[in-house]
Amino acid sequence: MHHFEAVRSLISSLHTLRRNDPYVISFDLTVAHGRHQGIYLAELEDENGRRYLRVSTPIGPLSGADPKRCLRFNWEQRVGFLAVTDLDGSPYLHLCENRPYELVNGQELMRLIMELGTLGDELEQLIVDSGDSF
Repeated sequence: MHHFEAVRSLISSLHTLRRNDPYVISFDLTVAHGRHQGIYLAELEDENGRRYLRVSTPIGPLSGADPKRCLRFNWEQRVGFLAVTDLDGSPYLHLCENRPYELVNGQELMRLIMELGTLGDELEQLIVDSGDSF
């Protein structure tokens, strides 16, 4: 996979897209116990023009989250990191992973999506008492 259209083609053949913009797509991933986790894929470009694929999933509102705990989580992770972005105008924690396109193939992408989706759902359950928000 060397470009976003290859990613879009693979994902849209396996999942119904909720968002289908030029450089952002999203879908719902079914995880344990019939729960669903929103997955977002986007293309990023660095200052040198190198392109990356970002895979992310929302975890929950930033309000009430302990920043030290978030940083400790980031330090311990081998895959994925916590970040903050706005969702519907409010700051939300997201679990993310950025990969250069040359390191992404279909099998690795699907493994990464499942790993982040599963971990994201577990973190969401820990942070959001109401359960399956995303």
